[in-house]
Amino acid sequence: MDQLTSMFNDILKSVMPFLIVVIIVIGLLYLLSVIWVIRDAYLRGANPIVWGLIALIPFIGVFAYTILRPPMLLSDHDEQDLDFTLKQRELMKYGECASCGYPVEREYLMCPHCASPLKNECKICGHALDPDWKVCPFCCQPQKN
Repeated sequence: MDQLTSMFNDILKSVMPFLIVVIIVIGLLYLLSVIWVIRDAYLRGANPIVWGLIALIPFIGVFAYTILRPPMLLSDHDEQDLDFTLKQRELMKYGECASCGYPVEREYLMCPHCASPLKNECKICGHALDPDWKVCPFCCQPQKN
C-alpha cells in the first residue's frame, strides 16, 4: 500500500504542473471571453455592463450573448443608414406621371409615355419649373402662371 501511495504521489507531482497550466489557460480564456463580450457589446450599441455581468456566468453567459447580441456593429448600422439615405435621394430625382404613372425624371416637362404636361418651362432659361413657383430658381426671373 505504501508503494502504491508513493507511486500515486510521483504521478501527481509530474502531472501537477500540466494541470496548473491547463487551469491557467482556461482561466485566461474565460477572462478574455468576458472582455470580448464587453467590447463587442459596446461596439454594437448594447449595454456593455449588463452583458459583462451576464458573461461572468461561465460558458452560459458568453453563449447567451453570441445568440442574443445585436446583428450589426454601430458603424455598420450608420453606414447602412447613410447608404439608404443616398439611395433615397437618388430615387427622389425621379417621379411618376400623374396621368399614367410612367416613371419620369425631375427635369421632364412632358410625360414621354402619354404626352401630358408635367411642369412649366421657364421662358428665359428653359429649365423645368413646378407650376406653383412664382420665380425661376435658375435665372431669378418672375414667372407668369
